[in-house]
Amino acid sequence: MMKPALASTSSTEWDRDAALTAARILLEIKAVNFRPEEPYTFTAGWKSPVYIDCRRIIYFPRARSKICDLAVEKIDRHVGYESIETVCGGETAGIPFAAWIADRMGAPMSYVRKKPKGFGQNALIEGDVPVGKRTLLVEDLTTDGGSKIKFVNALRDAGAIVNHAFVVFFYGVFPGAFETLTKMDVTLHSLCTWWDVLEACKDKPYFSESALSEVRKFLENPVAWSAAHGGISSAEEGLARKAAAEG
Repeated sequence: MMKPALASTSSTEWDRDAALTAARILLEIKAVNFRPEEPYTFTAGWKSPVYIDCRRIIYFPRARSKICDLAVEKIDRHVGYESIETVCGGETAGIPFAAWIADRMGAPMSYVRKKPKGFGQNALIEGDVPVGKRTLLVEDLTTDGGSKIKFVNALRDAGAIVNHAFVVFFYGVFPGAFETLTKMDVTLHSLCTWWDVLEACKDKPYFSESALSEVRKFLENPVAWSAAHGGISSAEEGLARKAAAEG
């Protein structure tokens, strides 16, 4: 049985409470999707019976306010109150979360593109380039960490100091995410994972027991589950596919 990915920061009682709160919010606004009978296919090529749509958060003002409050508290607790000088969102889903988090932190905000826009100043980073600034990269979620690598490299090439990334949701199952980012000296911080969603599902019958059972099988061995359902079977293959898809 594959063990779940380890948290990037120590798991305190506050972290556990915050994770369950975030998971319950995502369930309430129907951002959580279980579809074991027709698996989702991610950009990297993984097959999964579960899919999270964090973009739904932006539509619900009270939900997004609570999520962003928890995000800033998480960052303050595990990074520090004065350790972040700028916040940068990853195109496109990370941009609204970066803006709300930067506003709460009283920090400048920019965003980084996946590739130059191709006209005007052909900028890769919009707002201003945080040269020499300790910068927090923000996105809505991560599966295997692939997009974070590209954004971190772009920011560092421009002169920013990037050692921390934050996401609302981390899949917490696919191999390679923490290892790859750790090698780049980047710590990934997240509010909750699929394990937290399953824990929150004990409170209310959001999904059938058969669906939950299949999701547990996936979480216990996602690589084997992906391969058995026509997906990729290694982190290396996933990174190669994602790089090819993004050009």
